[in-house]
Amino acid sequence: MKTLKIIIAALLMCFAATSLEAQVVKRTDGDRKKKEDTGGVNITSRQQAFYEQRQPSDADLQWMKVIYRSLDLTKGKNPALYYPEEPNEDGQSLFFIIMRLLADNKLTAYEYLDGREMFTDEFRIDVAEMLDRFHIMYTPAKGSTTKAPRYTIEDADIPGNEVLSYYIIERYEFDTRYNQMRTRVDAVCPVLHRTDEFGGEAIKYPMFWIKLNDIRPYMANQYVFTDDDNNLPRYSLDDFFKLNLYSGEIYKTKNLRNQSLMQQFPDEKAYKHAQDSIEQRLVAFNNDLWVPDREEILKRKKELAEASGEADDQLSDEPATEENAAKADKPSVKRSTKRGEKIEDESSGTVRKNNKSKIKQRKPKTVKASSNSSATRSVRNRKRK
Repeated sequence: MKTLKIIIAALLMCFAATSLEAQVVKRTDGDRKKKEDTGGVNITSRQQAFYEQRQPSDADLQWMKVIYRSLDLTKGKNPALYYPEEPNEDGQSLFFIIMRLLADNKLTAYEYLDGREMFTDEFRIDVAEMLDRFHIMYTPAKGSTTKAPRYTIEDADIPGNEVLSYYIIERYEFDTRYNQMRTRVDAVCPVLHRTDEFGGEAIKYPMFWIKLNDIRPYMANQYVFTDDDNNLPRYSLDDFFKLNLYSGEIYKTKNLRNQSLMQQFPDEKAYKHAQDSIEQRLVAFNNDLWVPDREEILKRKKELAEASGEADDQLSDEPATEENAAKADKPSVKRSTKRGEKIEDESSGTVRKNNKSKIKQRKPKTVKASSNSSATRSVRNRKRK
């Protein structure tokens, strides 16, 4: 009887172990499939919430400025968003990450409205229509449905080499709760640069807007290097935007008439001046928020003193003409004569009359000490009480 119980217990333990192993294998297969669908990155809802930046409420904000910038991927550190042109062992570019997520129906994109950006369900793009509009080849993926369409796009059909710039929306905010000024990127828009059939200058085609918080978990898994001298990838794509490593020109600020800077300032010089003025005002606003300490004040005084010294040196450095240089090299010797005679200045070669007579030097008057002074009054002359 005991032997039978032992056999039954052993069979039950084997059955439980087999069932647990099957569950583990099944879960692992599902995770692997999910990881392959997301381009090698498995993102949970907890990770998504972790990477989302907190957007302060209007009650916490004292001041805000919305800036639109154009990032040229051939300047500064911006090429970190462009390379590699095709996925390889180093990873994939930002545009490839966006297109993979859109094709797999894991990301929401919004229409590019010239001047007004609306991130609502009404303006969500149809991925298939967008792919047809920009002539990107695709095929329906396995498991695609009408409500949840999914597409397969080959790497060679993704025009990553034509995305040479991005539009971004920046928000400069002063948060009164944390008492700090910070800059955050709200959305990005890839821009295609394509030439027509006859060649010529490339035309820019803004594709769609992507909210940066939606792709931050995926960007955090892609590391890039931003320095040619150090090829070690130290920053992720998420760090690239969070630390403001990018550089770009301002092409618009949020205004009542909803006009771009080019519409407000058609002249090229006025346009450049407006861009520089906005940049300086942003820096000045941040600097004026804080009272400088003693070290900063001394540093500014030193810089002002050095600047004024350099200006004086520039005024007294070299004469403007060769004639002045010859005069500076030749010492000025004047021959004194009597009153009414002529005086010759050998340095300048001019002759003038001496109308000045000799002036006797007067000795300075000596101030006599007052006899009533308390310092010299005799003790004997004091009245006795």
